[in-house]
Amino acid sequence: MSALDLLSGDAQTFLAKVWASRVHLHRTDPADPESLVGLLSLDDADRLLTASAIRTPSIRLAQDGAVLPESAYTRNATLAGKQLTGLVDARKALALFDDGATVVFQGLHRYWPPLTRLVAELELELGHPCQANAYLTPPGSQGFAVHSDSHDVFVFQTAGAKQWEVHGPDGPEQVLLEPGLSMYLPTGTPHAARAQDTVSLHVTLGINQLTWRGLVERTVAPALRDVADDHLPAGYLDDPAALAGPLAERLEQLADAVRRLDAGAAVEADVRRFLTSRPPRLEGGLRDVLGRAEIADTTPLRRRPGHPCVLLDRADRVEVLLGDRSMTVPAWIRPALEEVRARGELTPADLPLDEQSRVVLCRRLVREGLLEIA
Repeated sequence: MSALDLLSGDAQTFLAKVWASRVHLHRTDPADPESLVGLLSLDDADRLLTASAIRTPSIRLAQDGAVLPESAYTRNATLAGKQLTGLVDARKALALFDDGATVVFQGLHRYWPPLTRLVAELELELGHPCQANAYLTPPGSQGFAVHSDSHDVFVFQTAGAKQWEVHGPDGPEQVLLEPGLSMYLPTGTPHAARAQDTVSLHVTLGINQLTWRGLVERTVAPALRDVADDHLPAGYLDDPAALAGPLAERLEQLADAVRRLDAGAAVEADVRRFLTSRPPRLEGGLRDVLGRAEIADTTPLRRRPGHPCVLLDRADRVEVLLGDRSMTVPAWIRPALEEVRARGELTPADLPLDEQSRVVLCRRLVREGLLEIA
């Protein structure tokens, strides 16, 4: 099951439908081991808050629509003689929570492995950068007043229940989120939420959209840089028409340059930019470092979740986009890489190369993070 299937139930037509609506709900069985509920439990939130040495800005507290000052729940310490700031003081944080404050875990995709994997897979399916936050709210409390986000949001409840007020063209709509129910809110949807009779824990996945305007701007940027950055002539304020002719010439030159742009090359460059700039996601990498030299022809390997394998031809070489970086290999290795792309699990013996070459390739792909030792 894909990450988008898990959230929406209809990965093929989901975005086309929900981008035309204000709210989309999807229900799954919370007892299903593949459901979203197990990605962050109350016990997990407890450990993060009280036993992980978490620091700001990975956490913040809010109450009655206001973000609380960090000094109200953090402390300083030293480690190896160096100052550490922004450490959560568990006793202070728990007291504020007990008094009605919501605990916000920010950027969970960077430090909580289950959400790291989900976000990595979702980014590949959508082609947009994603992030994960979680909100731990005491019974009957509300952390934030009605507000809207500058990105699309998936919301799913993992513990308790929260009453959401979602504003649309026809007025506010009430949605009760419970474990097993996920909700999609398009960019700019006003909303607020209040915990019900028990503690509430929900996760939000933010989709930071890449837009057509952004793609066009990145595509024409080289042509704009070729326009001379000379000063405007003195006296144009008294005679604005003196600028019209020279501006028309520059616009025509720019238009010619834009017409010569290669759309295919621009798209390839944008794909490469995205698929070489994601954060490294190497859970289990220590095991791979220790076992890489022992990889043999029959060693079970698997694709690391959330890692792309996009192949770009470069004359007699092939560039492989790996998410946080790229690698280049000789073009004759492409059929073997196509086989890696097509499989979730494999051994070196499955690749159409001689034994020495395929073992060397697999060791390289483990080192680069595309494969892991199964």
